[in-house]
Formats: sequence, structure tokens, C-alpha cells
Amino acid sequence: MPGGASRVAVTLTPCLLAWRTTPLHDREVIDALVDPAHAGPSPELASALRQWPGTYYWSDEADGRHLVLTRRTYKSREAWSVHALLFAAVLVTTTLTGAMLGGGISMHPSSWHGATFFHALSRGLLFSLPLLAILLTHELGHYITARRYQINVSPPFFLPSFPPPFGIGTLGAFIRLRTIVNDRRQLLDIGAAGPIAGFVVALPILWIGLLHSHPTLERGLHGMVVALGDDTVLPGDSVLTLLLRRFLIGQDQTIVLHPTAFAGWFGMFVTMLNLLPMAQLDGGHIIYSATTRWHQPVARAFWVVVMLLGWFWIGWLVWGFVVLLLSRGQLRHPSVLDAYRPLPASRKWLLLASLVLFILTFVPAPFRAP
Repeated sequence: MPGGASRVAVTLTPCLLAWRTTPLHDREVIDALVDPAHAGPSPELASALRQWPGTYYWSDEADGRHLVLTRRTYKSREAWSVHALLFAAVLVTTTLTGAMLGGGISMHPSSWHGATFFHALSRGLLFSLPLLAILLTHELGHYITARRYQINVSPPFFLPSFPPPFGIGTLGAFIRLRTIVNDRRQLLDIGAAGPIAGFVVALPILWIGLLHSHPTLERGLHGMVVALGDDTVLPGDSVLTLLLRRFLIGQDQTIVLHPTAFAGWFGMFVTMLNLLPMAQLDGGHIIYSATTRWHQPVARAFWVVVMLLGWFWIGWLVWGFVVLLLSRGQLRHPSVLDAYRPLPASRKWLLLASLVLFILTFVPAPFRAP
């Protein structure tokens, strides 16, 4: 331990009854049982904590009040150029998708030329920039929260994909935890921060986009309609989109979504997929933080539900098999360092908020047949 940290540790020692130090490859974690005389905390302990070269939080447990102190011991060197290139690639592919919205350009690359093409690309930014804002905010919610806990985590990786008719330009984004998480409090904070942060950005984007959408009288269509190149896509309604449409547009009209509205809808859709309580999805982190015992039974039950939902949209089957593959066929969640530590009462609102968010954004049939 460096000299400064050693001196602080010596200052902390008189305020503690016992402690356990766990050296990890990226940080040092100290679980300390505080002397009841200093659990207020006392002025002596408060002074020592102000000098601690890391982060800390309190945990009320059966044997008394604990301090969980963390000090980073290793700094990763990030390949920022890789992250920037992936982000740029997704910007290009999603802008192409946006250019196809509203029939700006065809899905056939042979027709991509001239002033019409470049004008459509500028319109495509009305889809790509809001969508990337949602995805980036979602991942930064995870990233910043993990960094606040001194956890070694990668910056966001954006995943490009083909534009229509083979995809929508992106497969989303992810960050990689490179180390074990201390306890269920940290896991919940990190897991819930992404969906909540992304939702806070997606909601006004969807709201603004719906205000710029327009009704259509075309027969045989209902709900939301997206003109995508030479095709028509029918996004499904969640409770939230149904309420917003009724509130902003009034009566139950068929509306053609503005590119920004479709970006907001897709951002909500990604949030919902991540909140499914399976394996190491955000919802898997959240359910594991709530109950380690019931995580796998809940994950298995929801996996079966996802497979059954494949009757309404084949993409559910693909998503279910992707999750099964990434979890090596077990849908398990890796353990945290101190799983026994209770989840503080102050985090119960995060569990409730995550559940409400999942209910509001859940779409049984994300893409409907005409």
C-alpha cells in the first residue's frame, strides 16, 4: 500500500473493531466493522474518510455497521481508437437506415448517387443521432457508475450491422466488466443505471418524434407505420407508446413515424430487451441483486416465455438463443465478491423503478405483420 494510503489506514484503525482486506487485480477492497462509538461517524472517523484515496460506502449488517472501502491499484490502457472506429461505423450504418426512412433512398445501393442521395443522408441524421444518443447514454450509465465504484470496466463498444433490408444498422452497444463486483448493491446500481439513463433520453426523443409524425389514411394499416425504403414496417405498441400516442395525437389514428420517433421507439425496444431478467442482461443483474437464490429459476422461466413469444415475432427466438449461447446454455449469473451483504433499503426504489420501466416498455410483438 502506498505511503499516503498506509497513513490513512493507520488513522482508520482505531475506529474499527475488525477488517478484511481483499486484493484484486484492479483494486483493493476493505470490509471493515466499525466500532459503535465511531459509527455516527465520529469526527475522527469522518476526518480519516476524507483522506481515503478511493471510494467508500456504509453497510448496516447483523453484526453492526460496516464500511466498504475501495482503492484502485491498476489503471487500464484503453484502445480508444477501436471504440471511436466502431462508433463511426455505427453512425454511418444507422444514418443510411435513417436515409431510407420515409422512402428517401431505396434499399438498393445501385441507386445511391447524386444530390438526392446526399440530401437523404442529411435527413438520416434525424434517426441516427437520436438513436446513438440513447445507446451512448445507456452505456455511459453503466460505465460511469462502475467507475464511481473504482471497478475496471471498458468504454462502450458499439456494434455495427447491415442497414435494411438485412438489419437496422446496429446491434446495440455494450461495456465489459473486467473484474468481479463487490456486492449486490454495486451490481444493482451498475445494472439499473443503463436502462434508466437511456430511458431518460429516449422518452423526450420519442415525444418530440411523435409530435412530428403524421396520420395516414392508407387502408389495411393501423397503429404505427414506418416507411423504410421500398418496404413498410409496423412497430408494435408498448404500454408507454400507446399512452403517448393517445395523449399527443388524440384519437386512435394510424400514424407514419418521423425518423426521430422511430429512433425513440427503437431505443425503448433496446431498453426492454436488456431488462429481461436472464443471465447477464441488465435485468439479469437486477434480479440477481434482488435474490441470488431465485435468479436462475426466474431466468429459465423468462427464457421459456421468450421462446413462446416467438409465435408473434421470430426475432424473439433469435434473441433467446443468443442469450442462451452467451450464458453457455445455463442462464446463470456469476457471483459477486460478498453476496451475503444485504441490499440496503435505499436501493429498493431502484428495483421498483426497473420493474415499472420493464412493464411500460414491454412489446409482445415488436414488429407486426401488415
